[in-house]
Amino acid sequence: QVQLVESGGGSVQAGGSLRLSCVASGYSYSSYCMGWFRHAPGKEREGVASVRSDGTTAYADSVKGRFTISKDNAKNTLYLQMNSLKPEDTAMYYCAALTSRCYSWQLLRRTAYNYWGQGTQVTVSS
Repeated sequence: QVQLVESGGGSVQAGGSLRLSCVASGYSYSSYCMGWFRHAPGKEREGVASVRSDGTTAYADSVKGRFTISKDNAKNTLYLQMNSLKPEDTAMYYCAALTSRCYSWQLLRRTAYNYWGQGTQVTVSS
């Protein structure tokens, strides 16, 4: 059973930084994608950043240059370093995994992912 457990959310002021972590267990696939998505009240869940098993990454335009996704395969952990945070980054952030062959066009596509964590809240105040 695949499990994804996020941590690292919290409340920060605009301009601050947070690092989210997602520990994955229960699968070992040669080709996969893992990503971070966020869901703000009144909006649809959107892709923020994702990484494929070959190292290919993708970022939403709104976070490019501010957020960095990385993974530590030895620790089965996915990270999201978030810098220069803005109030509009406030949302519940979810870790997700696509445990089958992952195509580039699927990297930020919410409907492509088949496993999800429980989420961690990020609140940015102005």
